[in-house]
Amino acid sequence: MSIPDIQSQPDTRKITIDKVGVKGIRYPIVVQDRENGIQHSVADLDIYVELPHQRRGTHMSRFLEVLDRYHTEVFIDKLDSFLNELKSTLKADTAYIDISFPFFIKKQAPVSKVVSLLGYDCFFNASYNNNFELWIGVKVPVTTLCPCSKAISVSGAHNQRSEIFIKVRYREFVWLEELIQLAEEHSSCEIFPLLKRSDEKFVTDKAYSNPKFVEDIVREITMELNKDKRITGFYVEAENFESIHAHNAYALISRI
Repeated sequence: MSIPDIQSQPDTRKITIDKVGVKGIRYPIVVQDRENGIQHSVADLDIYVELPHQRRGTHMSRFLEVLDRYHTEVFIDKLDSFLNELKSTLKADTAYIDISFPFFIKKQAPVSKVVSLLGYDCFFNASYNNNFELWIGVKVPVTTLCPCSKAISVSGAHNQRSEIFIKVRYREFVWLEELIQLAEEHSSCEIFPLLKRSDEKFVTDKAYSNPKFVEDIVREITMELNKDKRITGFYVEAENFESIHAHNAYALISRI
């Protein structure tokens, strides 16, 4: 039986599509883990190619066919090969992939030393045109305490849950754990998934003694990234989910 290939029909509108592909794929992947070697995770993936003006459509099934050949290996090591094969398979000049996944680290409470797992949202964003380009990123939950509130109050200060987002491009490998540690070091206090009362006192006192505006956070992290010769570009964002306001506080610095 002959089945027509509608996607491969010519198109006369002369409009190139920047990105066409599949979004919201959920797939198992393997990522590098500094302590354990590798970590298995489940990622959400968006995969695209550029569609030239003379072709009506792309072949959506082929995105999954190529993905299935790569996901069982350490994916970050294979992204250039994956995108290059995607370009060849779909006869495209450019291919893209956006990957988000949870990454887990064992955290030891500061006083009781009880160990539990904390998950971090992590990201890979890659493209391949004439050259391969890769960005990696982390979103890190932390605690911040307001310097202004502490300075003007007699017996307290307001604090809040915050998120720090760091995304970097590099010439030499950078661990996700390095970016996570960098974010936590420049917060008022890092977050622990499991705290006993002695731990709760410790983190409360630490945050109170270490107040930070979002402006402080992004500037301090920028100073550290500027000194790292491996890194060729970055974004740093901080967002406080304010405890005494109906809005959030936000800051961003980028070097690209």
